[in-house]
Amino acid sequence: MPKPLISIFTPFKNTAAFLPDCINSIINQSYTHWELLMIDDHSTDNSFEIVNAFAQQDPRIKLLTNSGSGIIDALQLAFKESKGSYVTRMDSDDIMHVDRLQLMLNSLLDYGKKHVAVGKVKYFSDVGISDGYARYETWLNNLTETGSNYSEIYKECVIPSPCWLIHREDFIACDAFHPNRYPEDYDLTFRFYKHNYKCIPCDTVLHHWRDYSYRSSRTHEHYAENTFLELKLHYFLELDYNSNRTLTVWGAGAKGKSIAKQLKAKQIPFVWICDNPKKIGKSIYGVKLHNFEHLKQLHQPQSIVTVANEQAQQEITSYFKQQQMEPMIDYFFFC
Repeated sequence: MPKPLISIFTPFKNTAAFLPDCINSIINQSYTHWELLMIDDHSTDNSFEIVNAFAQQDPRIKLLTNSGSGIIDALQLAFKESKGSYVTRMDSDDIMHVDRLQLMLNSLLDYGKKHVAVGKVKYFSDVGISDGYARYETWLNNLTETGSNYSEIYKECVIPSPCWLIHREDFIACDAFHPNRYPEDYDLTFRFYKHNYKCIPCDTVLHHWRDYSYRSSRTHEHYAENTFLELKLHYFLELDYNSNRTLTVWGAGAKGKSIAKQLKAKQIPFVWICDNPKKIGKSIYGVKLHNFEHLKQLHQPQSIVTVANEQAQQEITSYFKQQQMEPMIDYFFFC
């Protein structure tokens, strides 16, 4: 029986320093029946020449030039030119575990369609990993170990952009790379969630994620926090919002204000809860802020929590449990 072809999509722009490590980690995969579609997004360094040299040596590597601009256009082109029955993405500055493709394919062969193979990740950097990234890595890997990624999908992106594998038919069914919506990896994760594709548990680090100061996720406007909030609210209102229940927003910091402003613009009514005595009783965007005790007047509210403090989050979660409320049904943490 012939081995299935895996298509790997890797846009690149000015990552010459990292491309050899990335490409070699793919060439050295234990699973060998793959095609690597590398899309140059108008590099100004010698990235194109580096990839071209690899492509001349290995016919599995296809070098394309982005006819548009930006990562979504590049990914759309790669998918259009691909032939694999399974598809995945790779970042041009990262490194694959040698067995990543084989282990992910084995998972999908075992579980079948309407599943997403995922893997644990490990950050690495020449200057050390910040505490924030270390905590994100731990949080993400804990979800991946049990396949419970969607349980906290409104906090952060719960499937790393370069560490998933899916059946081509399932990928097409959830609209592939077509939506022109950033951040594109988070949007794709929400569409996996929307289509009820189950994440397959994995306890192995399959992807090494490089961090450096000028990485796109750190510097590009498409990955700014306000974009994340717009995306989160978009999918919450589409997938989980119950208009028959009173919507409450917890927190009046920057994120709470952003959510409140967007809800007002969409003319969606909500009750605003705040623990800041300087704000309680005042109105922001024409909405009065109430203290915690006001919750007793609400019957089975549905809550968006924008409170970032971890201790406060624990106290809020404890309150929900006392009220026999369930996460992802009754309350949703947006940070």
